[in-house]
Amino acid sequence: MRRTTLIHTALLMAIVAVMPGFAPAADPPAGFVSLFDGQTLAGWQGAIDGYDVVDGEIRSKPGVGGNLLTSDEFSDFVLRFEFRLTPGANNGLAIRTPAKGDAAFDGIELQILDDGHEKYRSIEPWQVHGSIYGVVAAERGTCLKPAGEWNSEEVTVDGTKIKVVVNGKTIVDADIAPFRDGQPTLDGKPHPGLQRKQGHIGFAGHHDEVHFRNIFIRPLGEK
Repeated sequence: MRRTTLIHTALLMAIVAVMPGFAPAADPPAGFVSLFDGQTLAGWQGAIDGYDVVDGEIRSKPGVGGNLLTSDEFSDFVLRFEFRLTPGANNGLAIRTPAKGDAAFDGIELQILDDGHEKYRSIEPWQVHGSIYGVVAAERGTCLKPAGEWNSEEVTVDGTKIKVVVNGKTIVDADIAPFRDGQPTLDGKPHPGLQRKQGHIGFAGHHDEVHFRNIFIRPLGEK
């Protein structure tokens, strides 16, 4: 009876694994831990109602905004994740962000944006995908795959240095120390979040559907 149950379970898992759109969660790379179990939003807080877990992915709901943040706070780290944009979609990666407030100003927000879409043709350089919103412009138009395809992103935050690599291409390699010391930001607005040394990580939803999966982090040692 036990053997039959195991066989049936194995067959069910095999069937689920090949269902359209389903991708089982990958194992963390060496030295990394997973921030998402592929099934629930355990370990996350904030705009829980603005996101669904479907087919091993976190999906921001269309028409719903809000910041979905980790329960834990992080200072310096390497973060890896995969994302898939719908046409014209806009989201953001919040880092060193407080539990309450605007991630782009009270914390730090890195753009997640289908910046090749026609409606974004005239946006500012500091609004393109990967940019430190309002502060540092990313290199545009060299790395993102078409909407509907999966992209990989690695973000390294080490003291005042922030590096963003998308699909193997470095699009931001910046030091925010000058902005902490008073250098004007590109958008000319105050960004008190640049002074923060730790905070939550998460996704800053802007009413569009975006998919995320395989979210892994490797905290860096204290300086």
